[in-house]
Amino acid sequence: MVDAAQSGYSLSGKKIWVAGHRGMVGSAIARRFLKDGYEVLTVARSEVDLSRQQEVEQWVERSQPDVVVVAAAKVGGIHANNSLPVDFLYDNLMIEANIINAAHQVGVEKLLFLGSSCIYPRLAPQPMAEDMLLTGPLEPTNQWYAVAKIAGIKLCQAYRRQYGRDYISAMPTNLYGPGDNFDLSASHVLPALLRKIEQAKAEDAKEVELWGTGTPLREFLYVDDLADACLYLIRHYSAEEHINVGTGEEVSIRELAETLAKVIGWDGRFVFNTDKPDGSPRKLMDSSRLHELGWKHRTSLEAGIRQTLEWYRANKTGGARL
Repeated sequence: MVDAAQSGYSLSGKKIWVAGHRGMVGSAIARRFLKDGYEVLTVARSEVDLSRQQEVEQWVERSQPDVVVVAAAKVGGIHANNSLPVDFLYDNLMIEANIINAAHQVGVEKLLFLGSSCIYPRLAPQPMAEDMLLTGPLEPTNQWYAVAKIAGIKLCQAYRRQYGRDYISAMPTNLYGPGDNFDLSASHVLPALLRKIEQAKAEDAKEVELWGTGTPLREFLYVDDLADACLYLIRHYSAEEHINVGTGEEVSIRELAETLAKVIGWDGRFVFNTDKPDGSPRKLMDSSRLHELGWKHRTSLEAGIRQTLEWYRANKTGGARL
């Protein structure tokens, strides 16, 4: 089996299927590959339902991709995970299993599966290293999504072991950026707060409510930096163990809200609703393995928020998921 130090996969002349190209992550990855002149394959949800095995297999057989990036997933924040456990477990299991198995059937050379930092135990030692997987109970508020993503990692490992497939997995930290979901009932914390504070500014409101205590610590990665990391990993990484993708930097939810308020230009005050859940007390990834391979993020939190805000303002009345 090829290890990371020996790998050097060339994408020249290869057809790359980005599954989930309409989402924030998938669209950023597609942009990154197109920027370097690679051929990117995509398929609309109206043409292929990724949760339907036959539809996926038939499309992959026709399209014959050489490389696959699995960025398709049912995603959402604490409220959505708590409210829709079947959607987050069943849909994600079906999507990833169908794509990975179809890739194997047609002999896809390289596959990158994207997971999430929520795969790690709720009280995992911080920062969370890759070997913390399956060492303790998951965070209950997103366990359904986490279980599905753990299954995807294990499925990639299984195809490596049984068939020698060059399938790898990467676990990004909390992501944000252009194309994010700003629906307050289903979004993650950064886009939800951005929308709340932007709305407060527009309405000249003096207060914004935040869920929980504001003390949990989180790490955020700008989505275009993740896309760059994906390209780097496909070229330079080939090992069974999944690899973390993060910045190594963390802020409290209160500090995040204050940074958003600064960028947006709102000077009101925050009210903390402690009847709402905090989620995990701290989530910081140990991305030292990736950093040692030679990749690090480029976009600061404030710069990334400015670019996200610019996108939000340009798209909030033009089809963005609000």
